Amino acid sequence: MKFDVMTLFPDMVRGVLGESIIGRAQSGGLIEVVCHNIRDFSKDNHRKTDDTPYGGGVGMVMTCQPIYDCYESIINNIPEHNKRRVIYMSPKGAIFSHEKACELSQYDNLIFLCGHYEGVDQRILDEIVDEEISIGDYVVTGGEIPACIVIDAVSRLLDGVLASSECYEGESVASGILEYPQYTKPREFRGRKVPEVLLSGDHAKIDRWRLEEAVKITKERRPEMLLMHPEIEESLKPKKKRKGR
Repeated sequence: MKFDVMTLFPDMVRGVLGESIIGRAQSGGLIEVVCHNIRDFSKDNHRKTDDTPYGGGVGMVMTCQPIYDCYESIINNIPEHNKRRVIYMSPKGAIFSHEKACELSQYDNLIFLCGHYEGVDQRILDEIVDEEISIGDYVVTGGEIPACIVIDAVSRLLDGVLASSECYEGESVASGILEYPQYTKPREFRGRKVPEVLLSGDHAKIDRWRLEEAVKITKERRPEMLLMHPEIEESLKPKKKRKGR
């Protein structure tokens, strides 16, 4: 999959996505992340990309021309048969979720527009953007970090990026509930011991303990998730024995 990022600050994106698993996925050719500096497409002598808003108000608004020319240069290099989608990272968008990440992982090309200042001229959004996505009910300084979050979440779902699908299928949210606690060596740290069940070697007991802990944590922190997946909590209840005839 190829990710194209239209931005005024390409080094922000490269710095975040050039490390760890996503960095290795790029080096291994599993994904491609290309940053396009919107400023390079400005026809202004000073490479200006924003202007004052019509109607007055504080701040500046990103202008249409450099963004559209940047967009055109991207789509001109995408094969016609490729499935592509243009995303604007915006607090006005739908909240990003694991389900959305799964949906986006089915595309060949994802193009991200990262806004700054007071945002982007609405006409460019109407002209090129397929959907707006938010990473939460708060505002950050620009769309770069939100775009990196979406790219990271989508990339992890692609074949070969992680060792196997088990690496993400049992994780928090992806499984329908939050994840159980994890432990590693040593067995004791500052008086805190690893739960004995994890040392038992009894995989059936371990699996049940993990599910019980996951349900407990989800009840405490995200009870609404259990309402969406009642079958998970139901599976922990003792099964009724059938009466003999």
